[in-house]
Amino acid sequence: MPARLKQTYAKEVRKKLQDEFQIKNPMAVPKIEKVVLNMGMGEAISNAKILDSAVDELSQITGQKPIVTKAKKSIASFKLREGQSIGTMVTLRGEKMYEFLDRLLNIALPRVRDFRGVPTNSFDGRGNYTLGLKDQLIFQEVDYAKVDKMRGMNVTFVTSARTDEESKLLLQHLGMPFRHQEGR
Repeated sequence: MPARLKQTYAKEVRKKLQDEFQIKNPMAVPKIEKVVLNMGMGEAISNAKILDSAVDELSQITGQKPIVTKAKKSIASFKLREGQSIGTMVTLRGEKMYEFLDRLLNIALPRVRDFRGVPTNSFDGRGNYTLGLKDQLIFQEVDYAKVDKMRGMNVTFVTSARTDEESKLLLQHLGMPFRHQEGR
């Protein structure tokens, strides 16, 4: 059975976006192409075992084995050497992407303490949106007893939208709770 959010996109969101932007070709309607989760582990420089627990937690959250990212160049002031493991990342596409998005929007984000919506200023100018999460415990898949340290992560939504406005509307129709710009 296809993911719930994928069905919502196909039945409702695509038609809304096509009408709002007067797009004649249904294949030109903006869609989410992939979701990339990145967990940078700066402290992995001094303790390589920390990376193992991060890989385990990210695989529990996404249902897919993450890759370990390596440093591209050496930085002496950070005691970092080229090729040293410094983080983990996962790229989700297709069904797994929509399943993750559904869990993120409907279960994980409402569990964030003092949640008032996600910021609207995290678009990159090309229609991609990056969301920073402060800890991994908002996901139900992570066992609280096994967590040794709070770790943040970046979730990047790569869309086929050409502008930030198209991308924002796409994410809004899919259920992304954007913050209302009142005081700030």
